[in-house]
Amino acid sequence: MKKFGILLGTFVALFFMACEGPAGPPGFDGFDGEDGIDGSIFEAIVFEVDIDLTLNPASNTYSFNEPFSAHSIELFPDDAILVYRLEEVDNDLDVWRQLPQPFFTDLGVLYYNFDFTKNDYTIYLEPDFDASMVDQSLVSNQIFRVFVVPANLGLSSKMDKSNIKAVMNALGVAEKDVQRFTIK
Repeated sequence: MKKFGILLGTFVALFFMACEGPAGPPGFDGFDGEDGIDGSIFEAIVFEVDIDLTLNPASNTYSFNEPFSAHSIELFPDDAILVYRLEEVDNDLDVWRQLPQPFFTDLGVLYYNFDFTKNDYTIYLEPDFDASMVDQSLVSNQIFRVFVVPANLGLSSKMDKSNIKAVMNALGVAEKDVQRFTIK
């Protein structure tokens, strides 16, 4: 009887180990490895432009427009850009502000803003007063840092995009990687 109990116990144990239950829910998709999806390499592009914004009396704005091809950059359909303006340098530290950015003057409010397409980007200064009265220090020798962010990079929507250092860290970009252009 003892042998029968051991034999039955072994059979029951083997039976339950061989059973499979229903498939569980699918897990999250992971990264396809160091080279990215389908063998492409993800690389965020960061560049700075030192520019003078040009008055456009018809639209009451100052603006600067440039094709991405000027820097040998190709945007893909779902890529995005982030733009920051160098506000000041304080004790040798750059102070950057994310666009859109309101700026308050004695004459009223003006906004630094931008837009982009797959082919180009435009940086604007839009005052709520006569643009010809804007102080030239706000439109001359302005430095903007532009980040081209690949859509499939998988950045967290919770990333603090107002903090340029957090963005650079998330994209794996160091100061030495930033391309700098003066366009006058």
